[in-house]
Order: sequence, then C-alpha cells, then structure tokens
Amino acid sequence: MTPATQPVTGRDDLLARFTQGLSTRTLRHVAEEARLDGESLKDAVERYEIDYAWQVLGSQRLLDACVSALGARLGDPVSDAHRASVVDVLQSAAAAQSTDALMSFDNDVPEHLATLLCAEFDRQSVRATEAA
Repeated sequence: MTPATQPVTGRDDLLARFTQGLSTRTLRHVAEEARLDGESLKDAVERYEIDYAWQVLGSQRLLDACVSALGARLGDPVSDAHRASVVDVLQSAAAAQSTDALMSFDNDVPEHLATLLCAEFDRQSVRATEAA
C-alpha cells in the first residue's frame, strides 16, 4: 500500500502524532525567554533561527533534512513514494499551524518525522502482508 492510498485514519493519526511533537511558541514566549536570558528579541530570533512555524515546516531546508533523516533511518535511498509522504506530512502540519506560532529550525523535527514514518511504513507492510 502506498502512502497516497493509505487509510485516512492512519494518515490522520500520523499527522496528529507528528504535530503533537512539534515545539512551537508564541512571540510573547520567545520574547520572555530572551529577556530571561538577558538578550534582545532580535538576538534570540537570529541565534535560534526562529520563524513562523508554517514557514519552517514548509521550507526546502527542513524537507531536505527530513528526507536525509528518513534515508539514514531506512538505510536505503528514499523512494519517490517515501519523499511524497514526507512532503505530505510537512505541508499538512504547516497548514495546521496558527498564523502566530513560531518555531526554530534548530529542533529534532527530522528525526521525529523519520521515526514516525518508519513505524507507519512498517505497519503498512504488515497490513499488506496480512492482506495477501
């Protein structure tokens, strides 16, 4: 079963588990953390490479990092179908973010997504084997 034809409930569950693991903050939280660290908001945003969550999740940089992490986890080059799964999850997660949610590029999103996708691919393989 390919990611494009996987049951909606499996995709929805995967997306829910992925978005629950994201570390997002409001501008107020980032500003408060910067103040507590004795730095300006501008310095904190630059140092942690903070941007809107939807923008980070939709960036080519994060896509490339996620595909690389997935390939390392699989131990094989990432197939077009697997890459499409990564794109789908990142785009869906980006669309689900509130417009004021911020997150950093410096996080464990690639590893988190690779772990979730590998588990989903394993479940799909088991279901396909049982169906055969």
